[in-house]
Amino acid sequence: MSKTFKALPIQLSDKLIGEIKEGNSLFQKPVKENGMPAFVKPINPVTGKGYSAMNALILGMQRHDDPRWLSADAARYAGTWVKEGEKGTLIEFPKTSDIQAIRTADGQRIKNEEGVTQTKTVEFDKPKTGQAFLFNGSQLKDVQPLEEFLAKQNEGQTLSPIERANKLIEDSKAVIIHGGQEAYYDKQRDAVFMPEPEHFENETKYLQAAIHQLAHWSGHEDRLNRPMEGKFGSLDYAREEMRAAIAGILIGGELKIGHNFGQQAAYMSTFAKILKDEPFEIAKATRDAQKIANLLLGVSQKREQKQAPEVGFKKGDEIAYMDTTYKVLETYKTKSIKVEDADGARKVLKPDYGLYKSLLEAKTNPREPDMVLAEEQGQSEEQGQQQKIGR
Repeated sequence: MSKTFKALPIQLSDKLIGEIKEGNSLFQKPVKENGMPAFVKPINPVTGKGYSAMNALILGMQRHDDPRWLSADAARYAGTWVKEGEKGTLIEFPKTSDIQAIRTADGQRIKNEEGVTQTKTVEFDKPKTGQAFLFNGSQLKDVQPLEEFLAKQNEGQTLSPIERANKLIEDSKAVIIHGGQEAYYDKQRDAVFMPEPEHFENETKYLQAAIHQLAHWSGHEDRLNRPMEGKFGSLDYAREEMRAAIAGILIGGELKIGHNFGQQAAYMSTFAKILKDEPFEIAKATRDAQKIANLLLGVSQKREQKQAPEVGFKKGDEIAYMDTTYKVLETYKTKSIKVEDADGARKVLKPDYGLYKSLLEAKTNPREPDMVLAEEQGQSEEQGQQQKIGR
């Protein structure tokens, strides 16, 4: 890797600073010129899973209308191809294991009688940082039309985005007091204060503002216990605003209601200063925003859309693995498969064979572990009191 390569959080911070200065960041422009939301929730179309917060922000900042993202290998296994000249978008993920070739003492690969390299799964003591370049659905050819994909995604969804947002607010059980001209969270009273709904341009704007304040509400010591002692206008106050703003982007993308930070003018210069002076703060902010989104969306609840079907083998599958390609010649009721490698060697693999499991892993998730939305929720240090947050 080049010595001049910047860590991904630094790259993200630099890009955000540039967009803030130009006035076109996700915080400042929640809607694109074509009328579509500026942020579309990224999704792996093969598994139906989303990506973790920092990766979702990186992918969403590409401003594609298509939510689908795959690596070049995953796209090829799905029967699609990256268009010539397209550039991928770099993401990072925690890698807990790796499939490696078994080698002799002098480093030579050990192969079986058929000439197939023998492998082993190595579990890491601590997660390592893995990287992958992803491509958007609009960068792929022979891909399912976007309208068909979205229609299938929405099958079984009985609630509209507005109804889902209202349900999220109701399910939070937060105390919401209407009246006045300001929208804010009062930590001392543990209550959200909102102007009357008719004060807003439309119901969507009201719901977006309410969700933003619920993001602050999540930081109470009885919930996620975030430090929120900063005074209005301070850097600590702005850090909390950044977390709530990113959470609003994630939640708005999940509900398909969009987001509207609202107070962007008051915080943009401070956001840019934090990102410049502390570029790795974006990694911390996105982790906290992920926890906020998890809490408000309810990570214990099943996704309302249908889940992707279980992945298995089918006759004709061609799977690149290690230094060869395996073609599935037959599948059996026992789930065993007959495969042929690139050298013409054939064998029957049972589900408990290591090579069977490795091929299934390579087909299901080729060099691209999925980023699930759920993260463990942690406790932070004891907080001070702050009456109004999110003004």
